[in-house]
Amino acid sequence: MTRTTDGRPTGPAVSAVPAPERPGGAPAPAGRAAALRARLAGARLYLCTDARKRQGDLPAFLDAVLGGGVDVVQLRDKTLEAAEELDHLAVLADACRRHGALLAVNDRADVAHAAGADILHLGQGDLPVPAARALVGDEMLIGRSCHAESEAAAAAADPGADYFCTGPVWPTPTKPGRHAPGLPLVRYAAGLGTGRPWFAIGGIDPANLGEVLAAGARRVVVVRALTEAPDPAAAATRLAAAVRAVPLSGE
Repeated sequence: MTRTTDGRPTGPAVSAVPAPERPGGAPAPAGRAAALRARLAGARLYLCTDARKRQGDLPAFLDAVLGGGVDVVQLRDKTLEAAEELDHLAVLADACRRHGALLAVNDRADVAHAAGADILHLGQGDLPVPAARALVGDEMLIGRSCHAESEAAAAAADPGADYFCTGPVWPTPTKPGRHAPGLPLVRYAAGLGTGRPWFAIGGIDPANLGEVLAAGARRVVVVRALTEAPDPAAAATRLAAAVRAVPLSGE
């Protein structure tokens, strides 16, 4: 699937947004990072998925949700050793290339570097952003999870971060025992007026998406709304349409 400059799906698959090149055809680092940031700015629907070892359908699942309008896919599977994670990331990378989506790696800067990912996503307990940046370089985007107002404010101002996520909006089994700061944190992030992209995350599904958008979010991360959907392609299409029906503003 191709996407317009604001991230909407339009048609057949194309490669990533072209970047300025160095002699020999390699993308210039600053050019690649700028191209990735431009694509992230238009991203509205972000999926976190495991490797779907139980279902055994990872390639077909990825084609379904990416074809439905998912803009970013993160592999989040704590059961994987590094080598196995890289094998699954190769499947994600191929699907993302074909659909014009961004590939994210959770937590591990070494794996993100080895996989050539577009994005490294860090939790509050992971490497500090400067340390991660030293490992992955300037060509990869870095995102940050935030669970409190102070963390969101810091992420919005951190020169090393490219986006942040606020949540959980609702309690979720993917993060058992974690306090859910809820919609007030979404409203706080919206009130920051930052030009940095940010996403609401945690328990978001078609039934409550309207509340999240009403609180000021314009981008969302989902998990079970797609990974447990009977028809992932249809579910992704509905979610993407609902999010994109509310225009981006204040950025």
